[in-house]
Amino acid sequence: MEFGLLPVGSLLGAFLLGFPTLFSIVNPVGAALTFYNVTQDRTHPERLVLARQIGFYSLCILLGSLWLGSYILNFFGVSLGALRVAGGLVVAIRAWGLLMAPETHEDRKQNDAAPAAGGAEDVAFFPLTMPFTTGPGSISVAIALASERPNDGRAVLPFFAGLTLAAIAICVLIWVLYAFSGRVLSRLGPAGARVVTRLAAFLLLCIGVQILSNGAESLLRPWLIDTIKHV
Repeated sequence: MEFGLLPVGSLLGAFLLGFPTLFSIVNPVGAALTFYNVTQDRTHPERLVLARQIGFYSLCILLGSLWLGSYILNFFGVSLGALRVAGGLVVAIRAWGLLMAPETHEDRKQNDAAPAAGGAEDVAFFPLTMPFTTGPGSISVAIALASERPNDGRAVLPFFAGLTLAAIAICVLIWVLYAFSGRVLSRLGPAGARVVTRLAAFLLLCIGVQILSNGAESLLRPWLIDTIKHV
């Protein structure tokens, strides 16, 4: 199974699959602008602390989804092929929504993060990490990524190592971009964030279709082989 020139069973191949996929759904650039808007009443040191906490919590959520999500579904009898088809559909639908109406996605993110605009209570995990930064969409995409694990047992460890590195890289980006969200806003602005969102959404749509096709192939191959044998 390959995405581009590198098999996903290699560390680099898995990283190159995981990083753009997670970047597209998390969209740390656009999220940083909303983070700045809902934390304007806080001091810069407070935003730095929040950024570090959100990066750590996001990493825990993504790694938990990547490492355990697909195995939990398999425990309940969901086949790997069915998981890939469902995961590919989820990724593609999410990407289509982002591509067609990024403003709606931004408004939803703004509403998710709204409780953080007031009060002094700890808001790093809820709502700024869950559901604002890594919500149900990010979790489902991470599980879909994990479903692409190779059948060769020797390649499973490099595959998950590559996805782990991708998740770490995304969470470091979240930390840095949130910490310096004021500078991101001044350099990029809302219009630039929408451009980044649309480009990332198109890439995510392509990846979702690829995951879906891999799942359909794995489900249909035994049926096709059996049909050919009886012809």
